[in-house]
Amino acid sequence: MVVKDVIEVDYVNYKKPSMIIACPICDFKCDKECGQQICQNCAIAKQKDITIDDDVLINKYLKGSSRSICFQGLEPFDTSVQMMRFIHKFRQVTNDDVVIYTGYNKDEISEQIKSLKQYPNIIIKFGRYIPDQQPHYDEVLGVELASDNQYAEKIN
Repeated sequence: MVVKDVIEVDYVNYKKPSMIIACPICDFKCDKECGQQICQNCAIAKQKDITIDDDVLINKYLKGSSRSICFQGLEPFDTSVQMMRFIHKFRQVTNDDVVIYTGYNKDEISEQIKSLKQYPNIIIKFGRYIPDQQPHYDEVLGVELASDNQYAEKIN
């Protein structure tokens, strides 16, 4: 799998300790739609790509203290083939939560959601960041989200 970063334990992005997998590409739809550079992940885009074997990453997860996987910035669904391959392998060893932070709206990724429904405990945070919105607490994630249009949903 090609990633920008892996954080073995994070306590900020989900209510359970999470291994963060920072995905390698994005089309910066949030920036394009609002007409200004607003992406909180633009620094990640400048990092070098890291290639890490799925099995190595899964073994790190199993040996660590994380209790969920969290795919996020850049854009997980822009590399959905590698993300799906990882989730398939991950599901062979654990049913721990997989959280996917996406800037896409639900209707834009309906085919990918359909594919993910075969797996238990998949949670997707939908919606682009919109500046000057009120942050709000999301019950599903157990964290504050930056824009009031963003929400998380367990898809199965």
